[in-house]
Amino acid sequence: MTKLNELAPRPGSVKGRMRVGRGPGSGKGKTAGRGVKGQKSRTGVSIAGFEGGQMPLHMRMPKRGFNNPFALEFAEVNLWRLEQAVAAGKLDAKAPVDATALVAAGVIRRPLDGVKLLGKGELKAKLNLTVYAASAAAKAAVEKAGGSVTTTAPVDTGEPKGKLQKKVRA
Repeated sequence: MTKLNELAPRPGSVKGRMRVGRGPGSGKGKTAGRGVKGQKSRTGVSIAGFEGGQMPLHMRMPKRGFNNPFALEFAEVNLWRLEQAVAAGKLDAKAPVDATALVAAGVIRRPLDGVKLLGKGELKAKLNLTVYAASAAAKAAVEKAGGSVTTTAPVDTGEPKGKLQKKVRA
């Protein structure tokens, strides 16, 4: 049994670090492969986006859009994918179908912030689905097949949220 202090990589699997600036015999002595003089030969150079004092291209480009830090990310499931899983026997049509059942069946990899049902494809099986949200077309298709869709998304009451809430009530 090997001891922790005796652990080492297999011989030849790890290449040694090049020691630069250690004399002419090494082949990387004196200037250490950096050429001669100038800003780039010194340490701590950050010249990559510098354009000689002109405003750099990445700063001339206009800023666009808004990245909402509170946006929810959904695992999207289409009807054809559900039908495929039922036909393959991975999804039980008689049992209620929710995020955990979809993950177990391999329809989605992970539930993220919730599952959103979309209406692409056809559904023949009668399924009782519990999802975060569903499109109108998907809901209609599931009900047409004899199933039901229960959404767990919070209902928007039109009440202001956060800081606005305090101003309205005062």
